Amino acid sequence: MADMGSFRDVVTAWAAGGPGDPARELAVRLPVRTVVLLEGPSDAAAVGALAASRGRDLAAEGVCVLPMGGAMSVGRFAHLLGPPGLGLRLTGLCDEAERPYYARGLERAGAAQQEFFVCAADLEDELIRALGVARVEELVRAEGDLRALQTFLRQPAQQGRTSQQQVRRFLGTKKGRKIRYGRVLVEALDPDRVPAPLDRLLASL
Repeated sequence: MADMGSFRDVVTAWAAGGPGDPARELAVRLPVRTVVLLEGPSDAAAVGALAASRGRDLAAEGVCVLPMGGAMSVGRFAHLLGPPGLGLRLTGLCDEAERPYYARGLERAGAAQQEFFVCAADLEDELIRALGVARVEELVRAEGDLRALQTFLRQPAQQGRTSQQQVRRFLGTKKGRKIRYGRVLVEALDPDRVPAPLDRLLASL
């Protein structure tokens, strides 16, 4: 049975050069009303965790949360899904440093009016600041990764960095870790401590 995961898969294949008809058909059948464009799967895990904590089923609401595989892909996905393509509403998160890529990509796709929410460094940085380094370290311990963190912190390259920078770098040192902690960090947030870009994104859906 077709679901939002199927739509995400056919759109990703379309962006890679595959046919567009499967995406067009599923967009109507499901139906899809909004696509949340995110840089990677860790951002998608965080958005999904926050939605679940608030009792929201985004797929049932016609919202597709779509990791693009990198900020440089935003123009391609906006062209396929926005006004020139499926005509869907687009939104998402972007990092401050990558805002120019998004602005250019959306403008070229005729989607400059679509609203994206900007994180300072990235979403992990926003979550670490919201929780505090000490709380993140508690979560790392609870997840069984404390020894790995301690080993990482002893590396010469980490000397001179702030504790927040060190923890943020640690989350990206092993495949799948950022995705897991995207969920773990969001689930640990107090309701009034959700980073503004993530909170505003979900409220807009």
